[in-house]
Amino acid sequence: MLQRNKTVIFITSVLSLVLVNSLNAVDTPMARPTAIVTINTDVPSIPYSRMIFGGFLEHFDNQIYGGVFDPGSPLSDANGFRLDVIAALRELKIPVLRWPGGCFVDAYHWQKGVGKKREPYGDFRWGVIETNTFGTDEFVALCRRIGAEPYICFNGLASVQENLDWIAYCNATNGRFAEMRKANGHAEPFSVRFWSVGNERYDRDYVNRVRDTAKAMKSLGVDLQITCAGSQDGDGVNSYLMEQAGNYLDFVSIHNYWLPRADTLPAYDYQTAIMKSAMPESYIATAAESLRKAGMTQTKIAFDEWNLRAWQHPGFPRDEVRDYDDTAIHELVSRRRSQNDVAGQYTMADALFTASFFNACLRHAEDVGMANIAPLVNTRGPLFVHPQGIVKRTHFHTMALYANELEPRVAKLDVTTDKLTQSNQSISVAVAVATVDDAGKRWAIALVNRHPEQELTCTVKIKDRSLEGDYPATILAGDSPEAFNDISHPDRVSPLKMILTFTNGVVNLQPHSLTIVKVQLK
Repeated sequence: MLQRNKTVIFITSVLSLVLVNSLNAVDTPMARPTAIVTINTDVPSIPYSRMIFGGFLEHFDNQIYGGVFDPGSPLSDANGFRLDVIAALRELKIPVLRWPGGCFVDAYHWQKGVGKKREPYGDFRWGVIETNTFGTDEFVALCRRIGAEPYICFNGLASVQENLDWIAYCNATNGRFAEMRKANGHAEPFSVRFWSVGNERYDRDYVNRVRDTAKAMKSLGVDLQITCAGSQDGDGVNSYLMEQAGNYLDFVSIHNYWLPRADTLPAYDYQTAIMKSAMPESYIATAAESLRKAGMTQTKIAFDEWNLRAWQHPGFPRDEVRDYDDTAIHELVSRRRSQNDVAGQYTMADALFTASFFNACLRHAEDVGMANIAPLVNTRGPLFVHPQGIVKRTHFHTMALYANELEPRVAKLDVTTDKLTQSNQSISVAVAVATVDDAGKRWAIALVNRHPEQELTCTVKIKDRSLEGDYPATILAGDSPEAFNDISHPDRVSPLKMILTFTNGVVNLQPHSLTIVKVQLK
């Protein structure tokens, strides 16, 4: 593992030089960009779901083993949980955690992962032997430790009965599976409310299985919140799914990753990456509109896999692996997946994309009921875990700021701003969201300057009042748009608390920055 860390650090240094040298300037030089943010207090604010700050963990590479769960590590407790990881995830106030997949779940049978005699098996999707030392009991324990609601994704290829049995194991007070859980040391039910019927399957056979499973779940007469794969292409929710199973669904799941993977690790400079940051909003709007047209107005969107960057997994997922000791398989698994660990990828683009994603969810608070960054730990996640400790990547800090600094309701606002262009693409230089407390007095306003190099002259108005004077703020910015945190420099990008002075509503925002301003109205 130490050798692997040295390799990653070396690759990090090389990639960071490539990224810095490849930074694209704005195509056309421009004067300092401007933005006017007007908060409309005539339109009532609305509550949003804190579940948009959720996470996802899959049995892929080192997300689970060597990530949240590392028995034998001096940093782990007696149950195998990494204490430094637990503390960091508590900082994020994760409200809901999805598990165990993802593609992994297609080969997963839950009974092999509970009890004292665990059954290892070949995970053909990801090409490794799954030890099953982390199963349902450990997952629920992790959720309890970090204060998250457990959200379990079924095997979409399993029978209806197998999945109903899993619910019984988690939630029943009596019967065969309740007794199994009790024998495993858990007298009280786990009370798991959130369940997904399968992952990323959209054919008719899958939809019929969703319908039958969700119908059977609803017949149990308990409060279960059900979702399933609804869209991954941005063209709206599967119409056959809505027709067959819509009446049984509380959520419909959508997934997307906006920067593609490749066999060789792709190097995306800041501006290429940040140009993707307007896309989540259009994706959400399309899904929401298709739900409305289908009359599914009570069904919420669960954006339960999202990230700027697609995971690096050359050669996978697969429908079959015959030899788990095949050297070609080992090459793909052990070396090629380690490309996800290269720290230099996770720049201010990741931080500001994450802010833009959350802003889109907040602006569509009536539609989005849940979102889960994929993954939460390692791979592309905001928290990097290594044998000696952790690194909070740039987007970790964005997540922490949104989870801890915002108020519980979102207000209507308008943003007028210049454009940032690259080739034939353009996006707004500035994006913003305003949140407020129930009394309408305490505000937290998130302002994003996407420009890689220039300050943004930003005017903020609450109705007809321009902000004037000094206000406490937290700023997340780097010394470069390509700035990143790594093992050697874990705090190169970190939030800074300061006082911002507004004059006639105007303040200058740093380049490539997120600013959250606190405003107290009388």
